[in-house]
Amino acid sequence: MTEFEQGTAVARRAGRPGVYDAELGAGWRIGGGINGGLLLALAGRALGDRLGEVGSHPQPVSLSGYYISPSRPGPAEVHVEAIRSGRTLSTGSASLRQRADDGSTVERLRVLASYGDLSRADESVRTSAKPPQLPPVEQCIGSDSAPPEFLASADLLRRLDLRLDPAYVGWALGKPSGEGRIQGWLRMADGHAPDPLLLLFAVDALPPVTFDLGLFGWTPTVELTVHVRAVPAPGWLRVVHATRNLAGGFLEEDCEIWDSNDRLVAQSRQLAVVPR
Repeated sequence: MTEFEQGTAVARRAGRPGVYDAELGAGWRIGGGINGGLLLALAGRALGDRLGEVGSHPQPVSLSGYYISPSRPGPAEVHVEAIRSGRTLSTGSASLRQRADDGSTVERLRVLASYGDLSRADESVRTSAKPPQLPPVEQCIGSDSAPPEFLASADLLRRLDLRLDPAYVGWALGKPSGEGRIQGWLRMADGHAPDPLLLLFAVDALPPVTFDLGLFGWTPTVELTVHVRAVPAPGWLRVVHATRNLAGGFLEEDCEIWDSNDRLVAQSRQLAVVPR
């Protein structure tokens, strides 16, 4: 198994249909908890198993996750409910839970999702979207150039081969562009090939766009919605994060992911808390 497969692994609990056991690994930490995209991908794997079994719809099409409390390394469980199965889509919900120190059950993440079969999707594309123009991979900046205080609390970065566009890494030198944009090339360090579940993780894998605004620190996700548009081709992914409005202590972060065939394979928007 690859690191990503291990990090998102779930096991059916005997005699409890729709209940899965999992282990949140410390290597996926970012800031104060486990990376939100990794949690969404883990819940997404459980959803795919259940909805694939009930309705023959194994792949994510649209997911919205609400982050209720910070997760931590250790055992977790995912409770999946199959809500409806149609010809094209199945709808389900998932709740990711952990045990608190006092033994009580604490909900970390709740997801509502639509699943389908992307291999049978209509291949016609009509779009005005254009892939980002990035410098060649070898001319981009590795994630080891991030601020030391960020690297110290970002075990996640060791799982990635991330190369950022030099035009938007001025924040690493104390000179953020102020545009609220970060973009670059992404692949998994262990060679895990892009797939629909990896896209759920990748939309939350880059440093937060607040860095490009000169704001450093943990940027916890409140809500994250992902639309998976196609099965990604093998190779590097190009990931673009941007924000247009920081107000009231929150900001939105929009993401696009393009594959090696210049196909827009995923889009997302999240609401996050501005770092203090």
